[in-house]
Amino acid sequence: MNLQHYIHKIELDEKTIIRRAPIVEAERASAIRAILEKNTFRLVDNDRGPYYVRIGTDGNKLHLRIRDCMRSELPDIALSLSPFRKLIKDYFIICESYRSIMGGDRQKLETIDMARRGIHNEGAEILRERLQDVADMDFNTARAIFTLICVLQIGTQQMWNAA
Repeated sequence: MNLQHYIHKIELDEKTIIRRAPIVEAERASAIRAILEKNTFRLVDNDRGPYYVRIGTDGNKLHLRIRDCMRSELPDIALSLSPFRKLIKDYFIICESYRSIMGGDRQKLETIDMARRGIHNEGAEILRERLQDVADMDFNTARAIFTLICVLQIGTQQMWNAA
């Protein structure tokens, strides 16, 4: 890992704190931990990492607010969430299915988990592709960021209510 090309701190920009189900909080915590343990992230035309990243959404936009190692604010990266909508919806449906059979049939749980991983993989690929002109990140970092995007969408989805 290059000593400059990584995220040092990542947080969610939550305008209102939503009470989330424990499984959602576990997903959020796991994604942040995965990023902080090992990640590769570099802004094109900026080698002043490590980076501080704040992820937020506003309407149909994803915003990445980034600061470099000198804590200088860099231009926000904004992406439409439209290419992610179906994946996010499917992700919530799968998580709801998982929750409904927790402690049940192991084979069904494994099948659901495989589908969840597939959605994460697809979301990661879309994220990397959409950011390729402004940022470069490894696959696992993109997967974890996709998880955080889903967590931020909980307030906009009717499914997967807090328990």
